[in-house]
Amino acid sequence: MAKPIEPHYDNLIIGFGKGGKTLAAWLANRGEQVALVEKSDKMYGGACINVACIPTKALIKKAEEKMPYQKAHSLKNDLTSFLRELNYDKIEELPAATVITGEATFVSPNEVLVRTGKDKEEKRITANRIFINTGSQPFVPPIPGIESTRHVYTSISLLEQSMLPEKLVIIGGGFIGLEFADMYAKFGAEVTVLDSAEEFLPKEDEDVADEVYKVLTGKKIKIVTAATVQKVENTEDDKVRVEYKNKTGETVFLQASALLIATGRKPMTEGLNLETAGIRTDKKGYIEVDASLKTNVPNIWAIGDINGGPQFTYISLDDFRIIRDQLSGAEYTSVKQRQQVAASVFITPPLAHIGLREREAAEKGYEVKVAKLPATSVVRARIDGDTNGFLKTVVDSKTNKILGCTLFCTGANEMINTIQVAINCGLDYREVRDTIYTHPSMTEAFNELYAQI
Repeated sequence: MAKPIEPHYDNLIIGFGKGGKTLAAWLANRGEQVALVEKSDKMYGGACINVACIPTKALIKKAEEKMPYQKAHSLKNDLTSFLRELNYDKIEELPAATVITGEATFVSPNEVLVRTGKDKEEKRITANRIFINTGSQPFVPPIPGIESTRHVYTSISLLEQSMLPEKLVIIGGGFIGLEFADMYAKFGAEVTVLDSAEEFLPKEDEDVADEVYKVLTGKKIKIVTAATVQKVENTEDDKVRVEYKNKTGETVFLQASALLIATGRKPMTEGLNLETAGIRTDKKGYIEVDASLKTNVPNIWAIGDINGGPQFTYISLDDFRIIRDQLSGAEYTSVKQRQQVAASVFITPPLAHIGLREREAAEKGYEVKVAKLPATSVVRARIDGDTNGFLKTVVDSKTNKILGCTLFCTGANEMINTIQVAINCGLDYREVRDTIYTHPSMTEAFNELYAQI
């Protein structure tokens, strides 16, 4: 049974994301009264658990196992429901914590109006400290017809569909678009990606982008670069038609069962009434914070996606650590102290990266040594049945420090963490080269990769 809503708390957290829920538990375990307000009972635990990282990775795994889409979708729903309930219970069972399901609106820097239940019953809550953790949501560009056309989805709403689209068109060639393209293609959908960029994966080194392109198109995923979408519309046979101009200016029409919009994210600030509390936002609508994650209002912090930082669950968790140390008098109190962080794209095989790419290192004036190792050289990759891709690293010739690493191979999402530790600890690349790894493992490929330096 939900706890009664009190008029005042030591701490009020708006949003049940990774950073917010972890902070709520930590504060409550210290004996401080905490109210955690979440707009939807379908979002306990945050976006990662319910509509992002966990459900997509669950579907990707089942696709790799050749499981039919409908069964995989059902299992995905079971998993997210279990995790949602688990997250709710972990907070609500703490004596000093209260989960409130409702919409929060600022009345002043210390007071929030919360509307709860079907009747939107209003409760006013004050708090000594307020933490905003409302996250981000898919951005839908103003393409003519996009709001009125059926079968147009975001990454959230497409995951709700229990039927696999026969033909899927994706607008956006970024990491979200590619994950969905690879996943749905593995389930058997015919997939076309319309990418507005002139070059595929323009931030990556050319050899990396070329290899990812080769692997994805080898799965019969069609990737169109320099595509400018003009409009979308319904067809008479209940399909969606997409009109775009290609790189030569020619108008092209595509017809699909579903259209996925994967064109970035935007902050979730609707209804918060931030201006009433005097909270400043940037040009994109994200809450402005200083290096300690404080807003311009002294008693208010912003955690996770909403503060405009890197949009990863593990960054939200690290935001918690920064705030925790501020409140406890410990040392890790600023994003300026944050070390380098890896990122992974969960296509098959995964693409993972940390640090500088070869091109970036050269642009910064480093004298570098570069090593590459094809995945075909790694015994574990052959055992796993996926020898696509390669491993690549960039080392400073003068200091022997690892400047960056890109892994496009099976297990890359796990392997990159080893390199993250090496970089952040300032290890000589030879430490990684000469480490004894278990066998047969993907990680032991670092012996051979770094032996080439």
